[in-house]
Amino acid sequence: MKKKKNKASAASVNGRLVSKPIQRCFPIFMLPTFIAFCIGFVWPFVQGIYLSLCKFTTPKNATFVGVANYLTALQDSGFRYSFGYTTIFAIVSILSINVLAFIVAYFLTQNIKGANIFRTVFFMPNLIGGIVLGYIWSMIFDGILQRYGTFLLAETKYGFWGLVILMCWQQVGYMMIIYIAGLQSIPEDMMEAAKIDGATKMQTLFKITIPNVMSSITICVFLTLTNSFKLFDQNLALTGGMPVKFGEGGSMVNTTEMLALNIYSTFYTGANSRGIAQAKAVLFFVLVAILALAQLKFTREKEVQQ
Repeated sequence: MKKKKNKASAASVNGRLVSKPIQRCFPIFMLPTFIAFCIGFVWPFVQGIYLSLCKFTTPKNATFVGVANYLTALQDSGFRYSFGYTTIFAIVSILSINVLAFIVAYFLTQNIKGANIFRTVFFMPNLIGGIVLGYIWSMIFDGILQRYGTFLLAETKYGFWGLVILMCWQQVGYMMIIYIAGLQSIPEDMMEAAKIDGATKMQTLFKITIPNVMSSITICVFLTLTNSFKLFDQNLALTGGMPVKFGEGGSMVNTTEMLALNIYSTFYTGANSRGIAQAKAVLFFVLVAILALAQLKFTREKEVQQ
């Protein structure tokens, strides 16, 4: 007993001796990262909020105008349309991506032959850039639709479902990896107990499997939610916001233009529109932050503690 106590006390002493230098040097190691974080994120974020209250062509010649940019942004029919369009797209893509990713992950954890090869194949599209994917899929869709005498940018519905298919093809593999990790973390004794109790596969799926992978569902829904709202490069390459229709007051509205692309287009419309675009960007940030935090709170409440 004395030997064990001596070993424990020696270990605690060594732990304190090691931790003290780390605690003293902690600010030194953190300082470069903190400075980089302030320069790369905090300062541009604060400056962006200030510029959203200004009329400017460059940050050095900004003129303060108050909330006028926000009022103009909210009155913009194109911005309001993009908000509704992005919301519908986000709902459809979140459901599609997560359902497909979970189904693929579920079957690839059933000890099938070549599971690792299938995982690699499904994950590979995530490695391709969004601009490249957009141009590739635009050619694929046009090649299919031309057989029926139409093309991708002829109607809004073609562009919408084209974006949904592209997003699913790109992101299902990434979400699949997260779901596989969650499925493999389910305790084996729990699954065996369900079999012994005579639970069917569907009962096991909905009563044991899904509740135990809620942490993976939380992560995947968060990622697909933020990615759907922030979608830009795929939207730019695939449809560019086209086709165009006339909105309120005869204004032109790009019917497949999502929020990020609308902000980008507004910024380069003219020198006087940059403050409006910055106000839209701030509203966009607030919207995504609120939705993401609400989703995290909702899904975390349903997680099962193992």
